[in-house]
Amino acid sequence: MRRIAIPVVVAAVVMIGRPASAQTQTTAEADPGVRLTRLIDRAEVRVSRLEIEPGAVRRVHAHNDVEYHLWIPIEGSLQITIGADTPTAAAPGQAFFLKRGTSHGFKNVGATKAAVFEIFIKQTTTAGGPASIDVLASALAAIPQTSGNLQMHR
Repeated sequence: MRRIAIPVVVAAVVMIGRPASAQTQTTAEADPGVRLTRLIDRAEVRVSRLEIEPGAVRRVHAHNDVEYHLWIPIEGSLQITIGADTPTAAAPGQAFFLKRGTSHGFKNVGATKAAVFEIFIKQTTTAGGPASIDVLASALAAIPQTSGNLQMHR
């Protein structure tokens, strides 16, 4: 598993989250103890905040309706399982990059509520210009390492 710094992700979450107040937020329970609040849902991007009660588990699932997504813990003690990998500790400030169809699940292993931002990129092409997951991965790899981590699963 390759790790690179990703302070830009946190800035993107903050910037993306600002216009969310103008949109209708929806809340649902994904699994018992896992509450999902949809902050933004547009043609090109979807942003959700998940709150996970202590001991709650988000069962293994995949997103086939997006090109990729970022899974970013923001508080609490979490463990994520991606594909056939062994479960990995996921601390606030880390970011996990998952391509379309990558199975994953997670659990709050702490004694307090945990929270995660999920940023789903639905489209990576724009009129007149190609964009691909490899271009994004190259751009992220060029960011100097600081305090955060990005784990890329390709």
